Amino acid sequence: MSSAANSATDRSAYVIVGGGLTAARAVEGIREHDAKGSIVVVTEEDRLPYERPPLSKGVLKGDDEVDSVFTHPEAWYADQDVELRLGDPATSLDADEHVVTLRSGESLSYEKLLLATGSSARALDAPGADLDGVLYLRELQESMALKEAFADGARVVIVGAGWIGLEVAAAAADAGCSVTVVEPQAAPLLGVMGEQVGGWFADLHRSHGVTFRFGEGVSRIEGTERADAVVTTTGERLPTDVVVVGVGITPNTGLAQGAGLEVDNGIVTDARLRTSADGVWAAGDVANWESTTLGTHVRVEHWANANDGGLAAGRSMAGADVTYDPVPFFFSDQYDVGLEYAGHVPRGSGAEVVLRGEPSSNEFMAFWVVPEGDGVRVLAGMHVNVWDTIDAVQQLVRDRTVVGRDRLADPAVALDQLTS
Repeated sequence: MSSAANSATDRSAYVIVGGGLTAARAVEGIREHDAKGSIVVVTEEDRLPYERPPLSKGVLKGDDEVDSVFTHPEAWYADQDVELRLGDPATSLDADEHVVTLRSGESLSYEKLLLATGSSARALDAPGADLDGVLYLRELQESMALKEAFADGARVVIVGAGWIGLEVAAAAADAGCSVTVVEPQAAPLLGVMGEQVGGWFADLHRSHGVTFRFGEGVSRIEGTERADAVVTTTGERLPTDVVVVGVGITPNTGLAQGAGLEVDNGIVTDARLRTSADGVWAAGDVANWESTTLGTHVRVEHWANANDGGLAAGRSMAGADVTYDPVPFFFSDQYDVGLEYAGHVPRGSGAEVVLRGEPSSNEFMAFWVVPEGDGVRVLAGMHVNVWDTIDAVQQLVRDRTVVGRDRLADPAVALDQLTS
């Protein structure tokens, strides 16, 4: 690992700010088109760039080794002639002068910069939220702390029934923990899935012993030094050994805002992932990119966007003719259920849900549609244990296909026949 210092006058061809999958893939994209340009990767954590999905899946459950999260070994970065600045995050950006300043006080001058700063877990706003035993799941050490707590069969209270909350609930229940989920809305994932599909998620978890307290928030967390109870807004006191907070994430736009870049629900980019500042790109969780397919700007907080967006940004920075235009995609594993989702349902779209198959069988599909012409247009689709279907779902979304509602709901009609 190189430790050579760059002064602001010693300009690097590429500086990548971020320590996640997006940063690692960006290196790959650059090297596809530029074998020699100098690359510096700046990270906040003192670890090699790593992937986050295993933190709530395989690593948390103990199915995967901790080292499996790292996108590449240290030797790979040396082979690619990449200088790593681990644990020395960027604290300011001067986009006019093409200079990034690090926490150590060092300045790095760049020709092209990628902001792959990702997102941070949103903090719980309640008395006692700063007690020991109140954990989040965004970084590797947090996953390891949860895994250790689950090994003892802990009483676990999870705040929030979003994707992280549900995956943590599954891991904790599988480990033999007593699990209670506190959620202000009427069902899990209500804003994303709707009440019908959200209700299926609730039933899935209840069948594995998880208790839900819907329509309740957190009034306070009690404990002297360590959390020992969560008190809900209805006054219910839930004794606990560990509290897991999963109330959403916030894109890390501070560097961009400080430098005067356009920011609106993330760092705004065009379809080549270029920001409003010359020589600056953005990708991953933090980027709100222009989607030609969807006809709007989109910000996506899932693995596929970090993976594909990082690669596209690296290629774009190195001069390739790139248009980043994926159909948003994500996946989740909970108990014996695997699911994949593709598409985008804008808020206020009035989308309806069309089911294909019986949810109680844990093998079904769901489509989010809007009326159009004599049928419906598919905005997004999800399968649950109905494999080898997601490519067809993505094609329906990309082609803006109008289909008959009954044919969409009929498992006997192959998805690739819906346009015929």
